[in-house]
Amino acid sequence: MTDLETRNVNVNGITLHVTAQGEGPLVLLCHGFPETSHAWRHQLPALALAGYRAIAPDLRGYGASESPADVAAYTTLDVIGDLVALIDNEGADDAVIVGGDWGANIAWQAAQIRPDRFRAIAALGVPMMGRPPVPPSRLFPRTESAMFYTHYFSQPGVAEQEFERDVSATLRAIYFAASGNAGPRDEPGTPNPFGMVANGRGLLDSLPIPETLPAWLAPLDLDVFVQSYKASGFRGGLNYYRNLDRNWALQGALDGKTVDVPALYLVGGRDTGLAIPGMDQIINAMPSLVPRLRSTEVIPHAGHWLQQEAPREVNDALVEFLRGL
Repeated sequence: MTDLETRNVNVNGITLHVTAQGEGPLVLLCHGFPETSHAWRHQLPALALAGYRAIAPDLRGYGASESPADVAAYTTLDVIGDLVALIDNEGADDAVIVGGDWGANIAWQAAQIRPDRFRAIAALGVPMMGRPPVPPSRLFPRTESAMFYTHYFSQPGVAEQEFERDVSATLRAIYFAASGNAGPRDEPGTPNPFGMVANGRGLLDSLPIPETLPAWLAPLDLDVFVQSYKASGFRGGLNYYRNLDRNWALQGALDGKTVDVPALYLVGGRDTGLAIPGMDQIINAMPSLVPRLRSTEVIPHAGHWLQQEAPREVNDALVEFLRGL
């Protein structure tokens, strides 16, 4: 097994900071919000030991990667262009793509539109979903007293100001509330950072800040995330949400197109997404959209940060999936 590598690469007109380990067939690891490539710290050595070259970029706008000024530069297709170029930069023909949270959204669409470059997909937390009949700004709820968190994120500068006031407290609150440590999702009172935000208040106002970190998040690892967001701010990651309607419009060209490569879906039994009405039906309907779905696995007691909360189970599932390709 080779040592961990970190470097900057110029791809698709942008500079990405990547962390890589191992030699062999290429596996790309795509993080979510608010994470960085450090979210894959447990998978990089495990995949390298299994005989793969694993690469985890800080996606555009995150960590030490470049953050374009134009909000419109953060569509899913922009990110997929970065990843295709990253495969080329590695001198590879293709890669298996693995994603969690936003990274799962990106991974599903990457495999959907470029099966020649992404030969298989493993998605954590977010299932493959059909395109809704209306754009997200009309689909997600907004009432006289509250708005869905994506509406809150779509307001330029608002969430940035709240989150950057105390980066450590922000990350501790969001990481805990979306984790399995917060409790079962079907119990009243379980905090959820990805729900409704009261008008005139912030997302963090309803979230507890844990006095002690959950066992899966060591203080040194939290500090890596904190220092990254102190340097980059939250604007880049929030800009992904500000392109939800644009992504919906672009996906019109893909209506009826299935994901035709082998796929694996993993979800924590306490994932925040499972609290969304109808999510169980969406997960059960995935074979119609992903005909080569090999397996759907629920990891009990884990939450939304699956690869961090349950690294052994995720690593075992990924290696088994990769070896079966």
